[in-house]
Amino acid sequence: MVRKSFSKVNIFLKIAGKRDNYHELVSRFVRVHTLYDVISFEGGFFKDFTLVGKFGCETKKNTIYKAYEKLKEISPKVEEYFKKNCVIVDKRIPEFAGLGGGSSNAATFMIMVNEVCDLNLSKDELCSMAAQIGADVPFFVYEYDSANVTGIGEIVEKFEEEILDIEVITPKVECNTGEIFKIFRDKFYKEISKDDTEKFLKMNSIDILQSLDIYEANDLFAPASEVYPELNNYNKESFYFSGSGSSFFKLSNRNK
Repeated sequence: MVRKSFSKVNIFLKIAGKRDNYHELVSRFVRVHTLYDVISFEGGFFKDFTLVGKFGCETKKNTIYKAYEKLKEISPKVEEYFKKNCVIVDKRIPEFAGLGGGSSNAATFMIMVNEVCDLNLSKDELCSMAAQIGADVPFFVYEYDSANVTGIGEIVEKFEEEILDIEVITPKVECNTGEIFKIFRDKFYKEISKDDTEKFLKMNSIDILQSLDIYEANDLFAPASEVYPELNNYNKESFYFSGSGSSFFKLSNRNK
């Protein structure tokens, strides 16, 4: 079994408030069809769950492993399957780059296991588990091309619009999300108003990008560029910042 694990960008990302140790957000996630990892299950004999790929963390900290731990609680078929199959990930999405690669991997893995092990879990049931793995994972479970994402990432609502052709560039900077949020809280904290929330969630992505600059579109760009000043080298006309970075994106001319 082989599946593409797509990346995403945040057309806009605004902070709406705080919930416990998390920030509530208002965002538009858009799937990038031209940038993806490839996940495959390959047969063999394995003593333990085996994950093959170039990752920046050990297996037990990987989102795929965390998803495996959740799924094997559902059915013994999951653990049995991965005694006879390993997981291979051809990594193409840069890590620590605001593109959701790890979250996408976890979601794609869950979808694949649900199918191959006949778990018969609904999207909502998968998302209930996905939200415990990471804030962005539910978006990827639903497999929407465009969606409004709110709460701490667990509320995902499909947004109907044309599929966008997006170009992504990723500087060689590994952004620390925790540090960026700390600077945001200390120096840049603001919350989007209810009126602006309603307005942004109804606008199509092209109109949003044409009406906002990079700072207005993403509340995290200012703190990120303070922590990593080299990001300012990419602050150019028509470029926008995804998540907590370090990736920038723009719409292809074909969208215009």
